[in-house]
Amino acid sequence: MGAGRRSADTRVGVRLARPATSGDMTMHTTSGPDDRGRRELLLLGRDRERETLSSLISGLLANRPGVVTLIGRPGDGQNALLRWAAELATERGIRVLHAAATLAERDLPYGVALQVLATTDADLERSPQAVLDQERRGRPPGLAELLSSAREVPTLVVVADVQWVDAASSRWLHALVRRLPGASVALLTSRSGTWFEGSDPLLEPRSSPGSPAITELALSPLSGRNAAAAVELICGTEGEDLFTEAAVKISAGNPSVLHETLRRFVDEGRKPITAHLSELRAIAATVAGDHVTRVLDGLPREAVAVLGALAICGDLVDFPLVCRIAGLRTEPEWKVRTMLEATGLTIPSGTGLRLRDPVVMARVFSSLSADERADLHARAADLAHRAAVSDDDLARILLLAPPIGAGWVTHALRRGFAAALHKGEHRQAVSYAARALDEPLDDVERLRLNLELATAEVLAAPEAGDRRLSRIARTADDRAGVRIRATELRLAWGNARGVRQMVAEVLPTAHGAERDDLIALFWLADQALQDDGEQTLPEVPELPEHPPAAVQMGVRAWQLALRGEDLDSSRALARGALSRAHDGGLILPRLAACMALRLADESEEAEALLDALLTETVRAHVDVASGRVLATRAELHLRSGRLDAAARDLAAAEHALPPASRHPGVVPYLMGIRIAVDLEMGLYDQARELAATPAPAAAADSAYWPYLLYAKGLVATVDGDLAKAIELFRECGRWLSQQNRVNPAIMPWRSMAARACQRLGDVDQAMRLSQEELSLARRWGAPSALGWAELTVGLLAGEAQPARARPAMNLLRGSSAGMTYLAWALVELAVAEHEAGNEQAAASLLGEALTVTATHPSCRAARLARKIAERLRTSPAQAPGRQPTDWTLLTEVERRAAILAGQGHSNRDIARLLSVTTRTVEQRLSRVYEKLRISTREDLRALGPR
Repeated sequence: MGAGRRSADTRVGVRLARPATSGDMTMHTTSGPDDRGRRELLLLGRDRERETLSSLISGLLANRPGVVTLIGRPGDGQNALLRWAAELATERGIRVLHAAATLAERDLPYGVALQVLATTDADLERSPQAVLDQERRGRPPGLAELLSSAREVPTLVVVADVQWVDAASSRWLHALVRRLPGASVALLTSRSGTWFEGSDPLLEPRSSPGSPAITELALSPLSGRNAAAAVELICGTEGEDLFTEAAVKISAGNPSVLHETLRRFVDEGRKPITAHLSELRAIAATVAGDHVTRVLDGLPREAVAVLGALAICGDLVDFPLVCRIAGLRTEPEWKVRTMLEATGLTIPSGTGLRLRDPVVMARVFSSLSADERADLHARAADLAHRAAVSDDDLARILLLAPPIGAGWVTHALRRGFAAALHKGEHRQAVSYAARALDEPLDDVERLRLNLELATAEVLAAPEAGDRRLSRIARTADDRAGVRIRATELRLAWGNARGVRQMVAEVLPTAHGAERDDLIALFWLADQALQDDGEQTLPEVPELPEHPPAAVQMGVRAWQLALRGEDLDSSRALARGALSRAHDGGLILPRLAACMALRLADESEEAEALLDALLTETVRAHVDVASGRVLATRAELHLRSGRLDAAARDLAAAEHALPPASRHPGVVPYLMGIRIAVDLEMGLYDQARELAATPAPAAAADSAYWPYLLYAKGLVATVDGDLAKAIELFRECGRWLSQQNRVNPAIMPWRSMAARACQRLGDVDQAMRLSQEELSLARRWGAPSALGWAELTVGLLAGEAQPARARPAMNLLRGSSAGMTYLAWALVELAVAEHEAGNEQAAASLLGEALTVTATHPSCRAARLARKIAERLRTSPAQAPGRQPTDWTLLTEVERRAAILAGQGHSNRDIARLLSVTTRTVEQRLSRVYEKLRISTREDLRALGPR
């Protein structure tokens, strides 16, 4: 028997120490300092388990047989506990017999049983035939000899990874369990995951009532306390709390993964502090990936294929369908599911499973060949289509599938493309459209799909998208009608120079309506560029004064508006372009018509048309055009004093045109509007920061460059740097004049420069600039531009300032397009009235200014009005003037509505200014009429401030 013990003692270190496929990551045959640390870590927090194993061994010495099985994920330390128990048993004089089941030997009859018997002294005939003969005679081979020898020396049978035990060994172990009563034998096993029939012979229903009790111990992941001890054990010092928490999370509480991660971390000379978390995560990703690979190597190929199907489908389809995708044939679904749950690579999701994390997904895919992956994707796509999964999910599955050739594939990818665009996922949309082009398509459908691809690509990969649009616009075969649309999309993105050159080249081959549209887009592109005398282009016909085509009418209206010529014709052409245009037609010419109406002070009409245009572009998923429409509407809101609406639209425009996707030509427009909005809302620091941000070098080539110069001039004015402000305003004017954009309604740079000149004492220059602006404003005739210009001249008129400036107020009050101008005009005129000694008039104007700015009390004009009112020591709300005593009967909100109504604003305008509904305005005005005992707006106008 002594020889038997020596054999057992020598073999324990070998058989239990070989690489394990599931219990632990590695089990070394020797034990160095690092191995001891690893073993200590694997046993951390296992006091309950070790107590149970110690009791099993003590019971064995007292002739009480027992069975214990340890359950955990791969790497949870089951086999470390087996080794610990085996060593403890050996120290107490117990013979240890051992075996380890493996996937590779699962079909080898009696593979595990023969491993156990190999460590006994029994003289057995172990040839396969002899073993089978013993089984046919009803004698489990070697079992009687094992039990006989155990009468002389207590015996502990240790079997690792019983989930892979072969069927014959399963029967052998089951027979052993039945014979344990009265024998000095105990059985200790380990397995990964939940039991399923055939995975653990000890738990099968064949066990007899007299069998000993089976203790099942499930190993839990490392707790935070034990993880902290692990960090201190491996790193040699206590870890910071955030570091320890991160270590537990990224290792999923797996002791083996945590040990290897910390060991490599320490080898790099790092300390367990929060500052080194990025290094810890990088190491953990590699270690966890290697752990996944080892687990995959220990799984049947069909189970790996099921994991691949899960990687493709996730929880989009139920588990039986996942198994069909994987081509599962030899194993039942429930058994494979339990097997995968045992690996720790999956987690429950609804009624199915999904892979634990991206690291698992990456390693699962890498374990499959390219052909296997392609085949899985093709089957997954077909079955997911039949299961009616969502368009976006089906498109994602199709991405990596080979061309299928079925008609539904292209439709599914295009629906996924639209869904991705709706969510602003342009790169994903590009992937879907590009994948759809791999399918068999006719020429027309291919052209249309290419255009859709370019629509997303111009935002996901701008240069590539622009090149694709250029190729489409130059295509000789335009049966799909995509050339004009591609040309417009290039212009919407901002490549005006490329569009102008391309149109000039292809125009000789164009005819009919296409030729008219190309000419319109050429001149629209020309207006989007600064003058370039170096570029020589073929001659392109000018737009006719009265174009018959709606597209040309919109562009011609914008031309006239920019030049400040013929307000009536510009307005008529713009309305004609918009009334004759159809849904789905060109966008930018209609946008140009809306901008012309805006400069003509037809703000309500322009806004309604912009709303419709935005709805159309959003519905068509043309984000690059939606961004341009939103920016234009933001500018309209800014001029109309609706700062919240301006800020919302501008934020939406910036989202639709992400910084990395913007053409340099569009950048100064967005920056200029953003600076102006921030200034008006009192966000001075934000405005200064943006004004100091360098724009792309190519931005100066854009016709929008003056917008940025003007906005920077406003910042300099606010900061009191008047010399710099004058310089910026004049530079803005030079750029505008080069392209004959002289309409002061675009931006009143002359009057702003004139105000700065006057404050610096250059009165002559101030008067020259203000008179020039007044002359141009009179030529154009829009009330807001004319009122502002006349106000400027009036305020520069010396002692006659108030008298000269008052008539301008009526023009500004009558224009809803210039509410920002009106607010500033009220403040400036109030100052002039005060300086002229007209305190009552000044107080009344300040009260009106605060009413106009009621929805934005933090804006610049409102702040200045309050500051001046305080200086005058007169509350604007109680200023003397035309307000009767009964005026104090009104609430604050009623008073605001009453003043605005008395100024001639419609209920709709008042609702927008006060951010309420039209119905609310009507109710407030009804209460005003009742309290003031009046019946008409004329009565209200007579009572209110002017």
